[in-house]
Amino acid sequence: MEKLSHLDAQGKARMVDISDKDVTQREAMAKSSIVMKPATFALLKGGKVEKGDVLSVAQVAGIMAAKQTPHLIPMCHPLLLTDVKLDFELDEKASAVNITATVKTNGKTGVEMEALTAVAVSALTIYDMCKAADASMRIEGIRLVKKSGGKSGTITLE
Repeated sequence: MEKLSHLDAQGKARMVDISDKDVTQREAMAKSSIVMKPATFALLKGGKVEKGDVLSVAQVAGIMAAKQTPHLIPMCHPLLLTDVKLDFELDEKASAVNITATVKTNGKTGVEMEALTAVAVSALTIYDMCKAADASMRIEGIRLVKKSGGKSGTITLE
């Protein structure tokens, strides 16, 4: 079994020491989807959700979430993010919003957790803004799809 980097020799949780790592350009991309009833999707697409412009608010929420990741995930290092992008694809056939977050930094550690946090909070924001119309929405498939930078180089998972 591989050694877990967030455990010390005694098995206690610790923040990884990145002091000796090189600064490189790092990027991570994560995706998620939120599936809803066709009627709810039509409200969202038509800008008719009572709480306002759902995708604009979800975009801001995702960016804010990426910036707050070290406050939410205990062992994450605070990072100077150089770019955070949230993209939404409206999938009418599936009545779903597909969410993609891309996060960049120049640093000693990656931004995978920031990208994952961004898509999760963005999806939660869509849920919150649309739940009055559809409590049965499902947030699905939160996953890392690509990362680059650091000694492991580029890893593409889909």
